[in-house]
Amino acid sequence: MNLAESKVGVRAIYQPGASSIEGSPTALQMFHAHPPVMAMPHWHAQVEVNYVIRGSVHYRMSDHEFRLNAGEMCLFWGGQPHQMDESSDDSLYAGAHLPLVYFFRLRLPISISSRLMKGETLLTSATDAADIDNFARWFRYANSGNPAKSQHAVDELLLRIERIALEPYSMTSLAAINLDGDHPHSHSSRSVARMCDFIAANFLHDIDSVDIARAADLHPKYAMNLFKRSTGMTLSKYVTLLRLSRAQAMLMSEGANVLQVAMDSGFGSISAFNKSFRHIAGMSPSDFRRDIRLVTTVPAGAFRN
Repeated sequence: MNLAESKVGVRAIYQPGASSIEGSPTALQMFHAHPPVMAMPHWHAQVEVNYVIRGSVHYRMSDHEFRLNAGEMCLFWGGQPHQMDESSDDSLYAGAHLPLVYFFRLRLPISISSRLMKGETLLTSATDAADIDNFARWFRYANSGNPAKSQHAVDELLLRIERIALEPYSMTSLAAINLDGDHPHSHSSRSVARMCDFIAANFLHDIDSVDIARAADLHPKYAMNLFKRSTGMTLSKYVTLLRLSRAQAMLMSEGANVLQVAMDSGFGSISAFNKSFRHIAGMSPSDFRRDIRLVTTVPAGAFRN
């Protein structure tokens, strides 16, 4: 298991790449902290669950926005650029970043998982005092250095996320949801998880759909169709997202060289890197590096509510 401490909350302004969220896209990370506003949108290759314990926060997503108040929880796919642009002075939140290999081991209805992967957000206020204690304990266990405690935290967290579908919740779209008989086939979920496992271990190398399908004992065409049906993404797009997430963090480093970042992130050429980065960020890697460094010179107070 790859567990790492998420360091959001250490600073008054969150900088993409300032934590290990983007730089370790295959790690399951838990957090329990004051959520700082984000200097600019970021993305990461994990599904994110946020539970607001105190105060309130506001998110801007690619095509919608929402506010979470104390006692509310959300679940969304971090592969879309998103930004927490408001965080009350007294806010405290907890949660985790779940790599897809964990997400597809969840027994969630397809009507939830597929819509999350397409960019919708799940919102619920069906929480209680036990969540406050549990999220705090899971964070302690995950960062205890004790493998048994870490695994226990993960197992309990995944069960808690599954329970979301059993209680009242809403999605950001008005589309109707039918939960009856809607659980994903266990064999298909296992196959997707196996593909995610292989990609997580090899995304920095030169891999293609044939390699990924072989690792899951599937025919390449079937593997590509299954992954697309389950995630809304092609296999190649997911591999690219992992590489871009890592590159985003590397560009934060002092003296980062764009060409070197492209190579170290698994891209075969600078042109492919520039094209992929521009597609998700809306700007070139060089412009992103320039803008994020300009942001670091802005006083923290400029981002306060």
